[in-house]
Amino acid sequence: MRKDLERIQDIWEAIAKIEKYTIKGKAEFFKDELISSWILLQLQIIGEAARSMSVETKEKHSQINWQDIIDFRNLLVHEYFRVDLKIVWQIIEQEIPILKNQINSILQI
Repeated sequence: MRKDLERIQDIWEAIAKIEKYTIKGKAEFFKDELISSWILLQLQIIGEAARSMSVETKEKHSQINWQDIIDFRNLLVHEYFRVDLKIVWQIIEQEIPILKNQINSILQI
């Protein structure tokens, strides 16, 4: 359980880093390769943390779609040539805020 809590904290920190650089906006995300690469790395970290989570924690927090997060991490790592930054931006705008609220609930922030 302690390991899972550390992984949940890793997810929270990766989300904070994504927010720090996406605040500059969509145009900057597409223009600045360093920003987009940094964000892709943070998304990989989120996926790796999700992948490392115990079955018990995943079941306890089933409101989080762990498998989608893990599948996206696999795409980023193993099929990086298929990554569409437009879809990544949609994930940042639509999915990351939801995940942040879910993680905050777990951490009771």
